Amino acid sequence: MIFLQIYYIIYKTRKWSKSDAVFYFIDGDKMKEKTKRQKAIIRRRIFIAVLAVVLAATIALLSVVICAVVKSSDKKGSENNSQLESSNGSITSTEDEINKDITATVLNTGDILIHENVLNGARQDDGSYSFAEFYKVAKPYITAADYAVVNLEVTLGGEEAGKYRGYPSFNTPDSLLDYVKADGFDMLLTANNHSLDTGLAGLKRTVQQIKASGLDFLGTKETTDDPTYVIKDINGIKIGMVCYTYGTNSAANGAGEFINYFSSANLPAFYTEAQAVIDDMKQNGAEAIVFYMHWGDEYHTTPNTYQKAAAQSLCNMGVDVIVGAHPHVLQPIELIHSEDSQNTTVCLYSMGNSISNQRIVEMTGVCETGHTEDGVLFSYTFTKDADGEVSLTAVDIIPTWVDRWGISGNYQYTMYPLESADMANSYGLDDATTNEAAASYERTKQIIAAGLTECQQYLGCEIRFAEQVSD
Repeated sequence: MIFLQIYYIIYKTRKWSKSDAVFYFIDGDKMKEKTKRQKAIIRRRIFIAVLAVVLAATIALLSVVICAVVKSSDKKGSENNSQLESSNGSITSTEDEINKDITATVLNTGDILIHENVLNGARQDDGSYSFAEFYKVAKPYITAADYAVVNLEVTLGGEEAGKYRGYPSFNTPDSLLDYVKADGFDMLLTANNHSLDTGLAGLKRTVQQIKASGLDFLGTKETTDDPTYVIKDINGIKIGMVCYTYGTNSAANGAGEFINYFSSANLPAFYTEAQAVIDDMKQNGAEAIVFYMHWGDEYHTTPNTYQKAAAQSLCNMGVDVIVGAHPHVLQPIELIHSEDSQNTTVCLYSMGNSISNQRIVEMTGVCETGHTEDGVLFSYTFTKDADGEVSLTAVDIIPTWVDRWGISGNYQYTMYPLESADMANSYGLDDATTNEAAASYERTKQIIAAGLTECQQYLGCEIRFAEQVSD
């Protein structure tokens, strides 16, 4: 269109130039007048042509702009729809996350006892102490848990408490903490009958060293300002934990303010204190309650009368889990229902030993059954649902066995988890040692299988000894 208009103007101009040139010579004045008129027409035509060109260009430009705007709008609308879909997906995902149950699993194991033979084997040529062999095999189980607890049944009295030594008054090198922490443990239970083995100063120093290591502790205090209990926020679930011991081997001598203890001869007083602690924990946000109890009779594979009575009373108060230590042998796990039918508690009366030198050959006349070589990895799991309700949803026990290996005077000690009797074969142990581990597994299974199965069936979780249920 634009090009045709230009061509027309040029064509008319050329036509006038040829025809009117003749008249110019015939009548110059008329020709001049005609020329003026013709030039005015030409200028008008040129103006109209230019105007048409500008108008056409403007229209074309507007068309391009409008198309671009429309496409941009469509694209933006498409992007908005896409973003909306993505946003809706995110909302759905967020809602799914909000509605998803969250869990907190706590792993526990029994007594660490650094007897003289254990201490001698840990001593290095440069005078330092290495405890790297203890949990090198069990470490994956420990680190897999959300939180891990072990019973520290020794003190860290330091050189000021005399030389490092084993039973009956344990004084263990501080470096034990480095290895325990590296192996994945988060908390040490410190209230036990050996808490005062290096006196009140040793009790306080033990807590000082644990604090310095960054580990949590429960049961004893450095100062009266230290908490009696802790509330651990594990994956958004607040678990109230407290640890008590039946007493200490050494006289308290003013240590009562620095250790949680009770008297089996005066359980009502303990119940009053326990209820106050439970109420305080709940008031401070605890959504689940766990009691760690150092109690019972040494080397007895069944709980005594006061253990049973105390466990029932704690259940009546609303405690969710009770974890026991002290007998140095495993005791059963039991499902306890409160007398008002409002609460159910899982109670493992004793976890047995975690690391010790209490071998069959060392226990002549005391405990020659091998049970002192046995222990467990005991886990409990709390779940918080979409409504914020917290409940105990799973428990499990993996039997463990402690192997003593090496040469006399330089023995090493290693815990082996045993998920089955045949699992010992996978550790590359010799036949005799493999048989010892398998025997340990069977001893542990005999003590805990029935109670553990009852607990797991009640909670609706995976059953450890499923083959026994089908028998």
